[in-house]
Amino acid sequence: MNSDMPYMSLVDIGKLIAKQKISSLEITTAMLDRIERLDPKLKSYVTVLAANAKTDARRADKEIANGKRRGPLHGVPVSVKDLCDMKGQATTAGIPMFSNAIADRDATVVRKLRDAGAVILGKLHLTEGALAQHHPDIIPPINPWAGNRWSGASSSGTGVSVAAGLTYGALGSDTGGSIRFPASCNGLVGLKPTWSRVSRYGVFPLSQTLDHIGPLTRSVGDAAAMLQTIAGRDPNDPTSASSAVPDYLAALNQGVKGIRIGIDRKYAFASVDPAIKASIERALRALKAAGAIVVPFKMPPIEPALRAWGPICSTDAALAHAATYPAKKHGYGPVFRGFLEGGRAVTGLEYGHAEITRRELRGAMESVFQTIDLMIKPVYAKLNPTLSAYAAMCAKEGGLDDLVRFTAPDDMTGAPTITLPAGLDKNGSPLSFQIVGRHFEEALLFRAGRAWEKAADWSTLRPPLAP
Repeated sequence: MNSDMPYMSLVDIGKLIAKQKISSLEITTAMLDRIERLDPKLKSYVTVLAANAKTDARRADKEIANGKRRGPLHGVPVSVKDLCDMKGQATTAGIPMFSNAIADRDATVVRKLRDAGAVILGKLHLTEGALAQHHPDIIPPINPWAGNRWSGASSSGTGVSVAAGLTYGALGSDTGGSIRFPASCNGLVGLKPTWSRVSRYGVFPLSQTLDHIGPLTRSVGDAAAMLQTIAGRDPNDPTSASSAVPDYLAALNQGVKGIRIGIDRKYAFASVDPAIKASIERALRALKAAGAIVVPFKMPPIEPALRAWGPICSTDAALAHAATYPAKKHGYGPVFRGFLEGGRAVTGLEYGHAEITRRELRGAMESVFQTIDLMIKPVYAKLNPTLSAYAAMCAKEGGLDDLVRFTAPDDMTGAPTITLPAGLDKNGSPLSFQIVGRHFEEALLFRAGRAWEKAADWSTLRPPLAP
């Protein structure tokens, strides 16, 4: 494998495989060799499925040779967060005592990847229970841009594996920012779809009412191809939406002419690092040059929703873990144990009040999106923190609220967002921002993301710890 191939676009690799200029088995074997060489220090994978992957690659090559290409992911190596069930494999959810919890079926997103002919390399590390910190017995994945910097939560292994060229795309989940943080920390595109756009069947929940499943990739087109594959109605998940899934790739280059992009600078820039502000202003200039209309607007108050996120998420988590907590509380780390205890202490009145607050925010944001088409804002107010700074923030009262200030509201409303790279900061860590859209308008997010991608061209950036 030449030095550029691990960082090629998923879509482009798929085209090479389709034209039989390279075989799926060749690229899968090369990727597995790269994982074997680099992942002992990066620690992004929980499980590497080498034999299964090679079998699937051989099948893909045979089908393609017989003229039966299934789509852009056919024969392409991808990976999934270890919340997603794979038949015959453990789903640990970042909790060591679940290492023997063998799934008896595939999650719907895994089945859809298989149906598309994708080759699944393995399962990726995450924080304990998909919250904010890793279990004390697990070494967190190492950020390939700088080993002393946060790799994001909870989809840490997903972010590291994609950034380091150890897979061509991977699935994460987002409950309070867990696709957007690792995308931001690792210089990736992260797409959090509309809640219900992607089935959650077979995905171990943090919060049944807040969880979103979506892709992290190195390009906007790759994210569009992955969402195309996993989106849609699923009879096994009664909460999944029946709305038609558009052709995201076909619409990718339609541009943003006439699209209204909203910015509330008082909200988006309050106590935000100057480098992040500057990256958003650069993006606005680029999108305006591409024909978008920048529209000032006033963000509704989000503090009530931020206060409501904790009771909802913790109560939902306590329900998800009711079979093992508190019966097996010794198997949980102290942070997640405390979160579950907090959820069990929430009263019905408190949960009801939080749910009303969630619905009020959703209604307020629907009004905002009558005057704009998209909204731009940071992912996080500060530059990517060091590991010690992140730990201190998590230990600080209100620290989690500060972390999710720009992310949790979109989980509360269920709105889709795309996180986009924006260069490197003074520490050599990636900068980013996010764009939020109306429900089920992911295609417009991809169009805006593609317009910025053309202007910014981050394709040549390589993390130093992943040669």
